Amino acid sequence: MPLKHVVVPVDFSEKSEGAARYAEALCKRFGCSISLLHVLAPPHYEVGAMEVGGSVLDELYRNRTGQARLDLDAFLASEIGIASAERLLVEGDPATQIVKLAHERGAGLIVMPTHGYGTFRRFILGSVTAKVLHDADCPVWTGVHLEAHSPEEVRFERVAVAIDLGPQSERALMWGKRFADSAGAQLTVLHATPNLEGRAGDYFDPDWRRHVEASVRDEVGALLARLEMTAPLMVDSGEPSETVCDLAREGNADVLVIGRGSAAGVFGRLRANAYSIIRQSHCPVVSV
Repeated sequence: MPLKHVVVPVDFSEKSEGAARYAEALCKRFGCSISLLHVLAPPHYEVGAMEVGGSVLDELYRNRTGQARLDLDAFLASEIGIASAERLLVEGDPATQIVKLAHERGAGLIVMPTHGYGTFRRFILGSVTAKVLHDADCPVWTGVHLEAHSPEEVRFERVAVAIDLGPQSERALMWGKRFADSAGAQLTVLHATPNLEGRAGDYFDPDWRRHVEASVRDEVGALLARLEMTAPLMVDSGEPSETVCDLAREGNADVLVIGRGSAAGVFGRLRANAYSIIRQSHCPVVSV
């Protein structure tokens, strides 16, 4: 934060329309500008093993580029907040070009869907989105449920920040707090503790759960005090990604903020649990 510029990758799908409308709502709220980016893969990616001459390949590329330019210019052209957006058409690896543009524009946020489709969409995280999450320096706003809302339907009233008390927790909390303050939203902190019940038949001391939760509350309270923040804390035990998503749903969160790239703590590395949180969350997820 601040959100002065937002990059929105566009592939003309319904899901990218939804992402663009989320970006439009963000820009209406925060007064930031938008870059709409469509990336054309190099011609040989599509031609593959086909035997075509240089002139045929050139013609194919010109036709494809011309159509992409028309599609990009027409993309949500009647939307008030998007009509004046910068519209860029480039060639190359999509994830690389998205990250490059965000860096060049000093973007405060990349907004893009996961591109999971069909019955199993909750279990899919598109390769482009995964690479952007891995490589981007700025926060990435994504999720399975970026439906094509109108900007007026998008809500930022409740912001939840999930922390594991690892290295990224402070950054996630600070981003979530600034976003919540700017949006006039309520901020809640979420934490998932390990499941203490163990295997069936093992003895379980019910006092352990209370001791662990008390310890977590003390540690989170100390972290919030150091950052000069106050926020209610929701704690539960269980598998981290499921527990975090359940707590966010219980708190009716409109946005879930998580730390990205943490190598320690309950969440562990991004590839281990944050992808799962993004896939399962009922609301958009901002990985910081």
